[in-house]
Amino acid sequence: MFEAESEKFRLAGIQIGADSTEAEENLLKEALAPFGIARRNNALEMARLFAVLFCFENEIRDFIREALAEKEGLDWVEKLPPKIKEHAESRRESALKDSWLEGEKSDLLGFVDFGQLAQIIVAKWEIFKDVIPTQHWLKQRMDELEKCRNFIAHNRMLLPSEFQRIYMYIADWNRVIGL
Repeated sequence: MFEAESEKFRLAGIQIGADSTEAEENLLKEALAPFGIARRNNALEMARLFAVLFCFENEIRDFIREALAEKEGLDWVEKLPPKIKEHAESRRESALKDSWLEGEKSDLLGFVDFGQLAQIIVAKWEIFKDVIPTQHWLKQRMDELEKCRNFIAHNRMLLPSEFQRIYMYIADWNRVIGL
């Protein structure tokens, strides 16, 4: 009953309960406090870029998963290119052995390297050719994004011009895929 009534107040612009955004910001400020201002600012810029790449990469995985399930059936994983499938299975086995490390371990596509995602699309081109403009278009963007992604994953700072390239390529992908 409280939830139903409080929604009226929220819609009127009245805050009900604790502001989780403010609490999150305070936790982040506290965690970053020991470091210099320049390093903190760089970290926040890179965190935003990491978040965009995280969403992009996982969106591609979903795109592949849905297209392959629709065209090849529920056993589509068995029809992945053999080397890619073996590599992903090996990485998943390692993750399962690291039982202390919690997280998603059942999705084989989650263990496929970023660069291999484009290889899957190319190998299954008949399924994707009506959506992706050309294999060249795909490879060019994915190769460049993979380099940027790896740079970020190893905590190296990119220049603002590289930020723009990443945003442009992701916007291109989203437009083509229909996001």
